[in-house]
Amino acid sequence: MNADGKIRVAVSGAAGKMGQAVVGAVLAADDMALTGKADPALGTSLEEVLEDADVVVDFTRPDTALANARTIIASGTHCVIGTTGVDYAELEGAGSGKLFFAPNFAIGAVMLMDVAQRIAPFMPECEIIELHHPAKLDAPSGTARRTRALIEAAGGNVHEPIHSVRLPGVIASQEVVFGELGQTLSVRHETYSRESFMPGVLLAIRRVGELPDQITVGLEKLF
Repeated sequence: MNADGKIRVAVSGAAGKMGQAVVGAVLAADDMALTGKADPALGTSLEEVLEDADVVVDFTRPDTALANARTIIASGTHCVIGTTGVDYAELEGAGSGKLFFAPNFAIGAVMLMDVAQRIAPFMPECEIIELHHPAKLDAPSGTARRTRALIEAAGGNVHEPIHSVRLPGVIASQEVVFGELGQTLSVRHETYSRESFMPGVLLAIRRVGELPDQITVGLEKLF
């Protein structure tokens, strides 16, 4: 923390759409100070912003996120990461920093997963349809994979494949359709702006340093 008691935050991937939204949210938070913006487009490397940060938020690409996270926690800095398509479990013990990962930082998406788990024991047969913008590289999305894992752990049967749609005009959307004799039940979450993710990102920044495990997955773990 800085002299004012604020959490010092750097953003990796700061020139991207999510990165820009995180920068704006951190600047608007009374208990945080933005200390660095790393991005190849800005000519600033991750290593250049580490020293001044308590927490680095990473929204980059699947092909760079794992190495970024390793660098961050190895330095003793905490990491909040939203880059999907990567398995961060191998970073356990890679440093003294803590890592928090969520496939989706929207509160509504977490509520969808919670409701889906409650439905699964009673209407186990279901399908997942997820829609994202064309620039999203992984398919199915991290949110859809997380939803499938939670439903299956609750006794549900997610039919394959997960249906992934990539279209202009979409930010993020997911629907789970449950089917039973003579009836269906649909649970759907829509994201209309990236600002919807920011309360979850800020919550993770505030909580990551006090989490009991080095690696924590899922926004629901912070409630």
